[in-house]
Amino acid sequence: MIYIAGISIAIFFEFLLLAKKNKTHADRILLWWMFVICLNLFLFYMLDTEQSYKYTFLLGLMIPIPFLHGVFTYFYVASATNQFPKRWYVQLAHFIPTFATCIYLIPFMLRPANEKVYVYQNEGIGYEPFLMITYIGVIAFGLGYVIWSLILLRKHQKNIRDQYANVEHVNLNWLKTIIIGLGVIWIIAIIDSGDQFIYIGVSFLIFTMAFFGIKQVALIQPVEEKPKQKKYAKSGMKKDQSDELYAKLKEYVDNDEEWFMQTDLTIQDLASRLNVHPNYLSQIINEREEKNFFDFVNSYRLKAFAELIQHPESQRLTLLALAYDCGFNSKSSFNRYIKKTTGLTPTEY
Repeated sequence: MIYIAGISIAIFFEFLLLAKKNKTHADRILLWWMFVICLNLFLFYMLDTEQSYKYTFLLGLMIPIPFLHGVFTYFYVASATNQFPKRWYVQLAHFIPTFATCIYLIPFMLRPANEKVYVYQNEGIGYEPFLMITYIGVIAFGLGYVIWSLILLRKHQKNIRDQYANVEHVNLNWLKTIIIGLGVIWIIAIIDSGDQFIYIGVSFLIFTMAFFGIKQVALIQPVEEKPKQKKYAKSGMKKDQSDELYAKLKEYVDNDEEWFMQTDLTIQDLASRLNVHPNYLSQIINEREEKNFFDFVNSYRLKAFAELIQHPESQRLTLLALAYDCGFNSKSSFNRYIKKTTGLTPTEY
């Protein structure tokens, strides 16, 4: 029954994604991935209930599909964090194990129906080495893509601090939940190769993906990345240009007492005010201030907060209210930043 529920929710989620306007690249990847999951679960249900023995053209179709889950995990995370491979042949290379498995299975798919049923009813007789290699390959590739996706996510978490002054809205739990969920399924496959536990896990993963996908639509939107500092050597900005831009930046931030008050301030916002390219501005902040954009902006907010709490009229307000007045957008971000920079809680500070 749980398989039917999983298939039904997957189909429902497919329709939601299809109906969504202005779909992102990550949306389209998720759309195809959910189709693959739904197909995989349907084929397993047909095999588990022995319906595939009546419709023998289904036998063998499920074997290559598990290779795709790791690929789509990586593709989805890479697209949602704007780290998707640009070259088509690099994208295509990820499907080589799937293509190779499909090619190998062609002779089996062309065998008479009774012979295909006999192979399945006798635990893959005649195909034991192939099935063992496939099983090991699926798990190895699956876990490899899970680790790779976590690396991408960790890289993205670091990079967004060069892009945003407040990172509370850049919620990555949706991506992390998917990756960890798939990692658990691959671990189950290692501990117990029985397909039933694996596909029960797949069904619960579908529930989780649908729940977070519907609840947190914003997570499907990609976040723009910027080049890492190691790429600054190729930026083409000369020292005199750097000096001029840094002086322009300091003049602006030192003379405008409210520039950091915008709670959703981004590097693009500040760059547009200075009429410079955001990559150049980010380079200046990283190299001259030795801070990322997040720390740079919040250092000014903390300074304003320190000045504000000394005013007698501020005594009637809470610390959090004063923090909001200085541009912080949440209690958690305010508390974490003060703890990080001073080692104290806001009250101790």
